[in-house]
Amino acid sequence: MNRLMEAAAAAFQFLSRFPIRREIPFTPEVQQRSVVFYPLVGGAIGLTVALLGWGLSFALPVFPASVITLTAWVGLTGGLHLDGWMDSTDALLSHRSRERMLEIMKDSRVGAMGVIACTLLLLLKVSLIQSIFELSGGVWKQEALLLVLAPVWSRWFMVHAMYRWPVARGSEGLAALFSGLSNLRRLQAGLMAVLVTLVVIVTLGLVTDSTQLWISGLSALVLAPFLTWLIGAAVAGRMSRRLGGLTGDTYGALNELLEAAILLFVVLLLQRWG
Repeated sequence: MNRLMEAAAAAFQFLSRFPIRREIPFTPEVQQRSVVFYPLVGGAIGLTVALLGWGLSFALPVFPASVITLTAWVGLTGGLHLDGWMDSTDALLSHRSRERMLEIMKDSRVGAMGVIACTLLLLLKVSLIQSIFELSGGVWKQEALLLVLAPVWSRWFMVHAMYRWPVARGSEGLAALFSGLSNLRRLQAGLMAVLVTLVVIVTLGLVTDSTQLWISGLSALVLAPFLTWLIGAAVAGRMSRRLGGLTGDTYGALNELLEAAILLFVVLLLQRWG
């Protein structure tokens, strides 16, 4: 297996539950090369979820179809980022000292704040997925592919966060694997996110031949990265100031938050142009 394939396989193994049957060394060098493919993993997750939602929309009412779609979405990630969301909210909403917050994040138990935050996040996501169903007339049309933007750009931001902010625990923890990530890797991940987005937009335009969808797609290409960076940078900066850096849990929390934010953006876009 060449280095490129090894890096791609490492990204899919780490971020998803797609059946990649390869022995990949879990080293900082391999993991840092793999971040280039994080948006591609997001694209694969998003496409799988969108196709599932499309199929379910023919057989089930809107709400249960939305719940099953979200369940599959969580299942494809193994709940990895959702776990980070709960641990991070438990710690950051405790209003304790930096050291105590880091201890809370290491604790395998989930507190009340984590449960509440998880419940609210999932409710928001399922409502947004349901809205995409409803904006498509109860049956998913091609514009539902814009859903793919959420897992693509949220995973790009994780790479940006690895580059931009220090690691809170130094050489300890999962985040240490990505310490010292190069700007080249971040730029390559950004290019990958743009390419996946372009594939989605071109597919929409060619399949539908709709001027409105071309406008929606081009708007998404410009606005989705900007909104991802704007919201992500504000939240990540706040986290870093309180924790003295970021951790693996905060990367996951940022991913979950940004997925919800981009889904909201897609709903607003479809309301305007869909």
